[in-house]
Amino acid sequence: MSSLHAIRPWRQIDRRKSRQIMVGNVPVGGDAPITVQTMTNTDSSDVAATVAQVQACAEAGADIVRVSTPDASSTKALREIVKESPVPIVADIHFHYKRAIEAAEAGAACLRINPGNIGDASRVREVIKAAKDHGCSIRIGVNAGSLEKHLLDKYAEPCPEAMIESGLDHIRILQDNDFHEFKISCKASDVFLAAAAYQGLAEATDAPIHLGITEAGGLTSGTIKSAIGLGNLLWSGIGDTIRVSLSADPVEEVKVGYEILKSLGLRHRGVNIISCPSCARQGFDVIKTVEKLEKRLEHIKTPMSLSIIGCVVNGPGEALMTDVGFTGGGAGSGMVYLAGKQSHKLNNDQMVEHIVEQVEKRAAEIEATQAEAAE
Repeated sequence: MSSLHAIRPWRQIDRRKSRQIMVGNVPVGGDAPITVQTMTNTDSSDVAATVAQVQACAEAGADIVRVSTPDASSTKALREIVKESPVPIVADIHFHYKRAIEAAEAGAACLRINPGNIGDASRVREVIKAAKDHGCSIRIGVNAGSLEKHLLDKYAEPCPEAMIESGLDHIRILQDNDFHEFKISCKASDVFLAAAAYQGLAEATDAPIHLGITEAGGLTSGTIKSAIGLGNLLWSGIGDTIRVSLSADPVEEVKVGYEILKSLGLRHRGVNIISCPSCARQGFDVIKTVEKLEKRLEHIKTPMSLSIIGCVVNGPGEALMTDVGFTGGGAGSGMVYLAGKQSHKLNNDQMVEHIVEQVEKRAAEIEATQAEAAE
């Protein structure tokens, strides 16, 4: 977080107390940071393509990446994918218990399964044994679109009560087999249904919770739906790891996930650009400038803030609260602010290069201060 932004009482979110598990070397739950996940959409048996996508997602900030393993060729490839991945890999399993065992043996950090869907008790025991033997955690993945028949018969339709009961049934199976390294999700494409199910589940278990609005849609509509659904739950303290499900590049899922967490002060990574929508008062083309800066500053990992405001109505006030700021003025120039203070005038045609330089300099200063404090 920028040194200019002290935590105020009215910005605090009291997170639900959950127990902590490990997904590979990444802690999930307890007091660990809320992690950001995504899922590859390549052919999982294509090692090179899948590894390239995993690496791109990790570079964007993904803490954990999920890979679907629908067949034996996928679990065979998983061994190499895990070996080359910079982040823990979750193997997505649905009904094939053998795929779960193969994925555990291949080095998956976590298995995404529903224990009640992979066969009889003996098969469940085999999967749990494989998870224990290979240090895998498990994510129980309840989904409104694939609830068990007996629950649909009981409740007539997908509803929060049915989803919660499904989740607790699956939890019971793992606990009866003395397995406790699990987290749980209860996703739905309907924001109200998902939120109600998650709220009920959060009260019924202390397991870490994986948040998601499933099948949320394309980049724009899915981002909005996810921000509303996940934001509501995160604001109330629910959620230990998140995945934004978009019909888009998985890297975009990671970016949106971080923006949701950043907006709530729950994670801080990279440059938070505060910019105006622009109007007739703007002293420069705000929209094009922000587009350029977003691309040019993607490499910055240090949490910091940048204000790009088109005119002096709100510009100086916003700049006082950011690490670097630029406020449009007149005659083709504007004012640069550094560490919340007015610094120097700058011609608009030099703006992008100069701001990138100032942001990189400020990021280096913040990193040096943090390193000194850690010694």
